[in-house]
Amino acid sequence: MEPDLSLLPGVAAHLRGALSNLYFAASQLAPASQREADPALDAKAARLDQSYYQLLHMVNNLTALHYLESPLPLRDQDIVELVCGVFEQAASLAPFRGLKLRLVCPLEHHICAICGDAMEQLLCQLLSNAFKFTPSGGSITVELRLSGQRLLLSVEDSGPGIPPERQEILFESYRQSGSPLPPHHGMGLGLTLCSRIARGHGGILTAESHPGKGSRFTVSLPDRQMGSTISDLSFDYSGGFNRILLALADSMPPEAFRIRSL
Repeated sequence: MEPDLSLLPGVAAHLRGALSNLYFAASQLAPASQREADPALDAKAARLDQSYYQLLHMVNNLTALHYLESPLPLRDQDIVELVCGVFEQAASLAPFRGLKLRLVCPLEHHICAICGDAMEQLLCQLLSNAFKFTPSGGSITVELRLSGQRLLLSVEDSGPGIPPERQEILFESYRQSGSPLPPHHGMGLGLTLCSRIARGHGGILTAESHPGKGSRFTVSLPDRQMGSTISDLSFDYSGGFNRILLALADSMPPEAFRIRSL
């Protein structure tokens, strides 16, 4: 039985306030000018920044899980522009992990009904998982294409694949407690969140994986337009930080958080 998600906004609000205070204090102890001049200090501060980004990302996931209990507000938006924007920023971070990113998208533009913030979060989460589990020298492919009346968005990696016993419960985070992921792989909420985002669009998220041959996650969405201008419900809470680095924080090395990289 899943816990009561209605408690999460209050918990997240308290955590976000405490994190903001910690980050402000840390920035006063190691200001940008001193980090620029002192590589050793910059390296230490980068680890602190990394931990802050990881915790803030976790808080954002907790908040988003609650709001996704309700139908997502959709509006007509160019999904190609969204996917390409996320891909370009993620590709700029890939060298920190020694990875190659490839985009396959035969569409120049395509307007469809989506919740932009939620779709960005879904794609970032799938990329974060691919970054985590793909070893240096590996590759990740993002693909967006039309198939009949459906839009298919997938993220495929060349990692070690997923054991068969895990595949059955990939999208059920609370059933994974008996077989936890390593600490640096997060709380296991990400794929549950992605599945709920897909369902909130009237779609579905599926996974294909074979041990030793990588994994492919695909979200299938109805290709439709609303003809409306309903605003997206914001899940971001990025606080002015790099949105994509924040979303990929769990999969980045400390070097990505050095002052010259932020």
